Amino acid sequence: MADLISLIVTAYNRADALEAALSALARQTDRDFEVVVADDGSGAAVGALVEHWRSRLGVALTHVWQVDRGFRAAEIRNRAILATQGRYCIFLDGDCIARPDFVAMHRRLAEPGWFVTGNRVLLSATTTAAVLRDRLAPQTWTAAQWMRVRLSGGVNRLAGVLKLPLGPLRKLSARQWRGARSCNLALWRSDLDRVDGFDASFAGWGREDSDLLIRLLHAGVSRKDGRFATGVIHLWHPEADRAQLPANDALLQAALQSRRTRAQCGLSMLRESSKADAGKSDANARHVPAAT
Repeated sequence: MADLISLIVTAYNRADALEAALSALARQTDRDFEVVVADDGSGAAVGALVEHWRSRLGVALTHVWQVDRGFRAAEIRNRAILATQGRYCIFLDGDCIARPDFVAMHRRLAEPGWFVTGNRVLLSATTTAAVLRDRLAPQTWTAAQWMRVRLSGGVNRLAGVLKLPLGPLRKLSARQWRGARSCNLALWRSDLDRVDGFDASFAGWGREDSDLLIRLLHAGVSRKDGRFATGVIHLWHPEADRAQLPANDALLQAALQSRRTRAQCGLSMLRESSKADAGKSDANARHVPAAT
């Protein structure tokens, strides 16, 4: 695949973590990609950081923002999808650090009819603080360095930073959705359009990524395992508010039972809303009184 890749980075108010993520993306060996920051209502610091990196990243950088009305990851990802130019999309969280071959490995694994689910390692709070404070680059650490961090309790596991050529084993879980997360997920833009993107019915933390994968499977798109190839380094953060999880679990069960493929509040709803807003703007412009 030799096409532009669109890398969608979800962010909310952690400018220091986002800077570490963007710094890692600036070091990618594969340069044929763009970055769209999907900002779920951050304050001015994140916008200023994006502007700072716009001329430094080395690839196109777009900032898509929505008003802060609580956790709305599904909707902001959809807004970012609509701003992309690539035929293939990779989703990454703004507190995840990609290794230098992250885009290259996702490109290598891309295959029509399949989405790719990657994995991660979780840094401890202490190690995260050191990475951000001292501007460390864990994406460049050697195996020996990672072993020392693991032995000191600074990371939960090493599997996410190991490389193994799994070959056909990557397709053993082709019809499974459990265990995959949108913090490291890649799929074709045409498949996103087929299922109408994420479902913004999911508000609050949890399950919007599982819902997307279930609908992709219903639509005949299969899962490929990106472990031991595309692993990312996840910075520590406090656990998110899970008050909406029971409601989101109910929505997920409904999606499983219905066998539907399209989102109830997806990309098409945003497109229609944009058209309606444009129509109102045109109507207002036509009715502006002439200057006297």
